[in-house]
Amino acid sequence: MDPLAPLDHYRILTSMLAPALLMAATGSLLISANNRLARVVDRLRSIMARLRSADAQARLALEDQVARHRRRAQLVLRACQMAYVGLGCFIGTSLALAVDAYFGFRVSLLPTALAVLGVLALLVSSICMGREVGLAVRSFDHELDMELERHPD
Repeated sequence: MDPLAPLDHYRILTSMLAPALLMAATGSLLISANNRLARVVDRLRSIMARLRSADAQARLALEDQVARHRRRAQLVLRACQMAYVGLGCFIGTSLALAVDAYFGFRVSLLPTALAVLGVLALLVSSICMGREVGLAVRSFDHELDMELERHPD
């Protein structure tokens, strides 16, 4: 029996755990995205409640807010979808490393490809979240401007 065989097992297990760091980062991104989505939904519900009793001028402003918040919700949804794709890729990377070791390191491209796809999915998710944050700030600025116009004092 090869005395170095246990070291190979530890090396394989260690490499399988490496994607865990990326899984943790993805989990953090998903928590953030889901919290932002909940806030957007709460804000939309608040606006919809005000919309029912609004006059014509206020209604137009509120409908504009609804449209901006719907865009925000879509961006957060895309961010979540991409983060889940990334998470699946990182889990697949970990499993592919084990499969690769089992088959004598003949499919080494598979774990690498899955890891790269996972990182790309996280990049897209992060870009969507960045766009959503920018839209949130612009929306807030717009609402502040409208409020200041109504109450100039």
